[in-house]
Amino acid sequence: MTQKTALITGVTGQDGSYLAEFLLEKGYRVVGMVRRTSTVNFDRIKHIQDQIEIVQGDLLDQSSLMEIIRAYQPDEVYNLAAQSFVPTSFSQPVLTGEFTALGVTRLLEAIRHVKPDARFYQASSSEMFGKVVEVPQRETTPFYPRSPYGVAKVYGHWITVNYRESYGMFACSGILFNHESPRRGLEFVTHKVTHAAARIKLGLQRELRLGNLEARRDWGYAGDYVRGMWLMLQQDQPDDYVLATGETHSVRELCEVAFGHVGLDWRDYVVVDPKHYRPAEVDLLIGDASKARRVLGWEPSVNFEQLVRMMVDADLQALQNQHVPLSEKNA
Repeated sequence: MTQKTALITGVTGQDGSYLAEFLLEKGYRVVGMVRRTSTVNFDRIKHIQDQIEIVQGDLLDQSSLMEIIRAYQPDEVYNLAAQSFVPTSFSQPVLTGEFTALGVTRLLEAIRHVKPDARFYQASSSEMFGKVVEVPQRETTPFYPRSPYGVAKVYGHWITVNYRESYGMFACSGILFNHESPRRGLEFVTHKVTHAAARIKLGLQRELRLGNLEARRDWGYAGDYVRGMWLMLQQDQPDDYVLATGETHSVRELCEVAFGHVGLDWRDYVVVDPKHYRPAEVDLLIGDASKARRVLGWEPSVNFEQLVRMMVDADLQALQNQHVPLSEKNA
C-alpha cells in the first residue's frame, strides 16, 4: 500500500500537534505548514518535529498554497490554521476575516486548481451557533455567530460546502465544540484556570480574575477530536459532522474541579472582573454528536473531570520543573 501524504495547516497549534501525532502513528507522511514569522513556536511538536516535513506558507498568500500543494501532492489536507482566539477577533476583526474566512477560500482554490482529488477538512466551530436557536446544536441548527471569529468561521464553513457542491470536491467540515488539553494556549479559559490553580497551589500566584462564571460550554479532549477529523476523510462521501461530548459545564464548575483537584476552594481565589466579559456573550453551547457516532463510529473517551485533572497535573509538573533548583535538576 502506498504511503498517504497529509498536509496540516496550523500544525504547531493544539489540534495540529495531536493530529500530526495521530497521522504519524497511522503511517502517513506528514507535511506541516507554518507561517514565515520570527515567532513560530514549535513547543507542541518538538517531540515529533524530526518526523514532520515543515514547509512555509501563508493563508494570506494563495501562490504559496498552490506551490505547497504542487510540491507535496497531498492526499488529505487539514485546514486547522486560523486566528482562533475569540477576544482577539473583536480587536482585530479584519485580520480574523482574512485568515479564518478568506484563507479557506484561498486553500480550496489552490486544491481545486492543483490537486482536485485531495480530500479536504475544514475546522468549523461551535462558535458559529453563538446565540443558539435550539438546544442541543446539531448539523442542521441555524448559525447565529456572536463574534467576528464566529462570523468568519460561518463563511469558512459555507464556502467549503459550496466547493463540495459546485466542483464535486471531497470537502468536509467538522463542527467541533470546545476541545482542550495540556497543549491549549494559556489565553483560553480552561488552561487559564488549570494553570492558575497549579500556580496558586505552588505559592506562585494569589488570585485568578475571570469574566462570566455562568457561561457554559461543551468541553472535550483534543486528542479525541483529531481522530474524528481523520474519520471524516475516510468515508465514501464527504459530509459535515458535529463533534461534541453532549454535556455542558459552567466556568464555575471548571474552577471547582481544577482547584478541588489540588485541595483548594476556588471561592478563596477567583475574582470576577467585568473587563473579562465579551462584548457579546455566548451563554450556552452543547452539541449533539449522534450523527458522528452513527456514521463515523466516533465516541469521546475522556470526560470533563478527567480532562480538567489531566490539565492541572500537566501544569503542576511543568511549573515544578521550571522552579526546581539547578542543583536538583543536575542531581
